[in-house]
Amino acid sequence: MKHQITGRSLHRSSSHRKALYRNMVTDLLKHEKITTTEAKAKEIRSMAEKVITLGKKGGLHSYRQALAFVLDETVAEKVFSDLAKRYEQRPGGYTRITKLAPRVGDAAPTVKLELVE
Repeated sequence: MKHQITGRSLHRSSSHRKALYRNMVTDLLKHEKITTTEAKAKEIRSMAEKVITLGKKGGLHSYRQALAFVLDETVAEKVFSDLAKRYEQRPGGYTRITKLAPRVGDAAPTVKLELVE
């Protein structure tokens, strides 16, 4: 039995999975929308929202925490300047998942993960 084991393994090692999550969150915050599989989108949604919440919080400690996860410094600056102002009145729920057609190669369920306006 898998008691108290959270998250999806996605058939990857832990280091590969962490790198995947960091890359996808960075791309989502940079381009504000990405197309991926449903399982990956559901996993990175909470991570992206936590980084945006750090941006709303402000301060040096929050900035360094965001830089520890986000790979690109310009993306971190965007979170703390643009996205923090955009979502300052919003208490959470910064992302939206929209279902798309299944992927052509393996019929995996694909979705569009985007930041709400």
